[in-house]
Amino acid sequence: MEPAVVAATTSSSFGGSSRLAALAHQLRRYKPPPSSSFDDAEETQADQETAGKVVSQVGFQESMAPDSKDPERFKPKRAAVLICIFEGDDGDLRVILTKRSSRLSTHSGEVSLPGGKAEEDDKDDGMTATREAEEEIGLDPKLVDVVTSLEPFLSKHLLRVIPVIGILREKKAFNPTPNPAEVEAVFDAPLEMFLKDENRRSEEREWMGEKYLIHYFDYKTGDKDYMIWGLTAGILIRAASVTYQRPPAFIEQCPKFKYPKLN
Repeated sequence: MEPAVVAATTSSSFGGSSRLAALAHQLRRYKPPPSSSFDDAEETQADQETAGKVVSQVGFQESMAPDSKDPERFKPKRAAVLICIFEGDDGDLRVILTKRSSRLSTHSGEVSLPGGKAEEDDKDDGMTATREAEEEIGLDPKLVDVVTSLEPFLSKHLLRVIPVIGILREKKAFNPTPNPAEVEAVFDAPLEMFLKDENRRSEEREWMGEKYLIHYFDYKTGDKDYMIWGLTAGILIRAASVTYQRPPAFIEQCPKFKYPKLN
């Protein structure tokens, strides 16, 4: 199934294909559910429980309900990742991924999206995501049209991760130059695969007293085999759902939890 087309932007003004122009227009109209404020101590418990969503390290949307009676509430650090979409040779939508260096102290050798922690000079999440992508894989921010951001994801290391969707207008203009200190390989995969119940398996786990399913996607390109799972898989499931405007063909089993309070 193709993403819904709401074309009002021409390919000439966008600088890419008419399909990518239509997709950019569609995604710019997407607005994530509002997140409840970390700083508004007057917010009621009922308001918080019906407020926006966050997601855990396993990539599921979960209700955020901090205790409004406690003025000192949990404030995770902020990060952003880039979901860089481009049009493949066969006309499919594809996303750029990396395999982390085996020398890294955390998540070494795992598949991830380009991204990292926010810095003081970053004016927004889009700048964080594109800056990190340039540092990690040599992707010039000028080649990427940032169109929207998704709901925040909360990592198991208590990092609030904002997925930023950007469109690479001209794939041929991007020559990957991975930073060997951080990235072992750069590859791409079809975005729609994260909605299909193919080459996928799941495993039940528990976090903060809640049971959930963690999803694993196996992907082969050339002579390389990759496993995409955890936070990265969860973000891509959500990105594919928003892009193609349909839910995945499998059960996600998303847990709900309350933010922990600082001691």
